[in-house]
Amino acid sequence: MRNPFYLLISLCFCFVSCITEEVAQDTPMGNFETCWKIFDEHYCFFDLKRQQTGLDWDEVYQRYRPMIADNMTNMQLFEVLGNMVRELQDGHVNIYAAHDVIRYGAWFDDYPDNYYESLVKNYLGRAEEYKRASTLDYRVLDDNVGYIRCETFSSLFGTGNLEQIMEALAGCRGLIIDVRSNGGGMLTAAQRLASLFFNEPMTLSYICHKTGPGHNAFSNPEPIVEEPFHGLRWQKPVCILTNRRTYSAANSFVMFLKGLPNITVVGDKTGGGAGLPFTSELPNGWLVRFSACPMYDRNMVMTEQGIDPDIRVNIDHSDYINGIDTIIETARRHITESDDNGD
Repeated sequence: MRNPFYLLISLCFCFVSCITEEVAQDTPMGNFETCWKIFDEHYCFFDLKRQQTGLDWDEVYQRYRPMIADNMTNMQLFEVLGNMVRELQDGHVNIYAAHDVIRYGAWFDDYPDNYYESLVKNYLGRAEEYKRASTLDYRVLDDNVGYIRCETFSSLFGTGNLEQIMEALAGCRGLIIDVRSNGGGMLTAAQRLASLFFNEPMTLSYICHKTGPGHNAFSNPEPIVEEPFHGLRWQKPVCILTNRRTYSAANSFVMFLKGLPNITVVGDKTGGGAGLPFTSELPNGWLVRFSACPMYDRNMVMTEQGIDPDIRVNIDHSDYINGIDTIIETARRHITESDDNGD
């Protein structure tokens, strides 16, 4: 029988060996160091930001560290961390506290809204005049163009939802899918909706995964392949409507389809957000969220900074005054012209 003292010593060594790194203290400096390090080891767009803005994350550390003081308040710490992460100029970066959310909004604040719910309501009509399947609102417009308003990808569309929509709009000359001001949601939902518009298994995009703490430590690109929808699929002209708030999974939806036959993107540039999110926690309980896995289109082009439309158009002020959505009308004309020309 082993000596109990020997067993005690063995257990102590076992517990010590499980400790891999020191846990930062819940102090202003501990939270600052943790925040900077989380980004340093997991954020996926440092090379892109360096190319675009000259960002040097080590220089950011040296500049902001002296701003941290032991006696600073949580509000002061929140402000410093907010200013630090805004150096990334990334709308997918957030720090969540009980009193506020740090975010970067120049990617849409500096541009026209190009979406007004009151205008869309003029096209959808009253509640009894349009149909709703899951989170998709749809109807046939008076020129026999189908219109689908997709405001979010927060829910996965069922097969029955998509079958009913396809059957209801099958006789239309073309289809408008409105993903303006769609802030994203589930990537799988965007893939499912995209599957209505191709007839063979499609490589929609590529994704890389972080393999270590280095800024360039990524796996080889892995294809994201989607099967075509098992039911009615759309073969006629499609216009996808976009604005600067078409973001994250909605940006990916546009990325999946742009460049395919019969697909035309109309409106303003999308907001980007082409990376899968990563979430971590600071010692004080604040949550940190940002992109950790970069995604590329089927041609290995990065779309983090947004996707340009095929037809760029803003909502005209005089149209707005008259209850007309210039972007919807541009899409309707394009579909009509394509139909008349036999495209």
